[in-house]
Amino acid sequence: MTRTTPLTVLVVGATGSIGTLVVAEALGQGHQVKALVRDTGRARTELPDAARLVTGDLTDVDTLKEAVDGIDAVVFTHGSHGGPGQAERIDYGAVRNTLAALGDQPARISLMTAIGVTGRPRNADGTVRDDMITDAHAWKRRGERLVRASGRPYTIVRPGWFDYNAPGQLALTMLQGDTRHAGSPADGVISRRQIAQVLVSALTSSEADHKTLELVAEHGPAPSDLAPLFAGLTADAPGSLDAALDTANMPLDAEPAAVRQDLEAVRHVDHS
Repeated sequence: MTRTTPLTVLVVGATGSIGTLVVAEALGQGHQVKALVRDTGRARTELPDAARLVTGDLTDVDTLKEAVDGIDAVVFTHGSHGGPGQAERIDYGAVRNTLAALGDQPARISLMTAIGVTGRPRNADGTVRDDMITDAHAWKRRGERLVRASGRPYTIVRPGWFDYNAPGQLALTMLQGDTRHAGSPADGVISRRQIAQVLVSALTSSEADHKTLELVAEHGPAPSDLAPLFAGLTADAPGSLDAALDTANMPLDAEPAAVRQDLEAVRHVDHS
């Protein structure tokens, strides 16, 4: 079932390559949009006039209060670009800080992470490989866990490689279990426009609630209705930190103390 009442949607990462398309898609679906930006002057040249621009710093929860005020939903399309600590501060921190800014205010979540996010490449001695990609995936996965622990309605989308699809490769395929870990377009490809469509459509779809999926495209036409695709997915188990079919390879008791504290904090917020 699809909700038809327009929402006020906050787009996090609004000036990014996916975020600009999410803003346009949300407006096209009849929603009101608040676009979270750092520089309103630059953003105004990149985003439609119908989008309301709000400034904020993803690493500072106090600057996000205006952005979340009065919203019904959040679409996260943000991402860091490497560098020490960036994945923790941006990929994870934006989710943690936005949820903290929301407090007990109800809001539906669409979170974009990445295909292969649960992969844990290992060194010859069996230890988890320490590199930028492994670190970024771990923090994206921790952001997913925050969303699940929050008790809010949500959809988590793990897209394949952006715009590596051929012109006729538009048949959306929603996978689960995150079994593709090649770290290349062999894992799956998808257009940015279709990522935006799925993220926004999920906000008003009851079939998409509490679902986590990997999103790729196969050769064929785009679907006219996403509801059957969402309906065919297995919902995440109530109270679980991980997606329905994910491999249990990131034990909570081995997580950093600060991450465990963040999970406890979001679990104890009453936003009913």
